[in-house]
Amino acid sequence: MKRTALFLAMAFASSTALAFGCPKEMKAIDEALPKAKLSAAQMEEVKTLRAEGEKLHKEAKHKESMETLGKAKKILGI
Repeated sequence: MKRTALFLAMAFASSTALAFGCPKEMKAIDEALPKAKLSAAQMEEVKTLRAEGEKLHKEAKHKESMETLGKAKKILGI
């Protein structure tokens, strides 16, 4: 019983941690966009990934959101 409770607490804590990370990642992307030296296609892809990441965050799909935002950050080089 204790193990189950511990597992559930850890699972909840990790999903909560990801939830709080999404806005931080979105902010980093937003701050880097104006200074970015990207092609028009790259800029469009970053904006699309950023929007998708926010949508996933609002749907409580935080792991997917962080992965999507990570792709945008990689293109930006941050």
